[in-house]
Amino acid sequence: MVTTFSVLADLVRQIGGDRVRVESITKPGAEIHGYEPTPSDLKRIADADLLLNNGLGLEVWFERFVRAIDAPRVVLSEGIEPIPITVGGYAGQSNPHAWIAPSQAKVYVKNALAALSELSPEDATYFAENAQKLDAELDEILDTARDRLEGGTTAALVTCEGAFSYLARDLGIGEHYLWPVNSESEGSPRQIREQISFVREHQIPTVFCESTVPFGPQERVAAETGASWGGVLYVDSLSAADGPVPDYLSLVRYTVDQIAKGLHAS
Repeated sequence: MVTTFSVLADLVRQIGGDRVRVESITKPGAEIHGYEPTPSDLKRIADADLLLNNGLGLEVWFERFVRAIDAPRVVLSEGIEPIPITVGGYAGQSNPHAWIAPSQAKVYVKNALAALSELSPEDATYFAENAQKLDAELDEILDTARDRLEGGTTAALVTCEGAFSYLARDLGIGEHYLWPVNSESEGSPRQIREQISFVREHQIPTVFCESTVPFGPQERVAAETGASWGGVLYVDSLSAADGPVPDYLSLVRYTVDQIAKGLHAS
């Protein structure tokens, strides 16, 4: 079976265990929003017996695969109530980054479990046990993060892309970002000025950026405001196997931990 990007591949792998083989179209570190599929991508997944993608408008490029491959398709975000984007050229569209929020990731788990169980009914009990463990891990991550952030006074999580709306809601904090969705217009002078003003006005202690985009604009925000550079958050892609987030749960844990430390929560 095939997923559109590495984060989803590992989430599905956590449920399928050794009973499934899951491949990602994009490799770790790839920018998934504007990915350009290659002929070798299509050839590599031509025999897939199940296609799983995020949905919510994330992988427009994926549609060409759907037309060419005769396999069932599952949209893992099905059932999530989208958070709308409210600024820029994407205003009115859905924020697609629901998987990074533990509460919403459980919807992905439910959908993946149903898809795998339908594909291989004889393994349904095994899949259900793995899904239950994954749900418990997600609950633990969220409960721990909320405890660490309880009583904090920081106004918002400040990032490059607005990829953390669902997670910010889970954590009970606001958010502010340079751009709503990764595109060619990232880090414009206006976006940087607005971010600088927000950080100064709200005395934000730390700013962050995502692993798949250039850090320069946000580093300028940090330099201009005196905010600490909180470093990299992972959301759209896993790291290499020897990196800090080689699997889905480590990605969520690492990102939540960096946020909690950066916001000086006790």
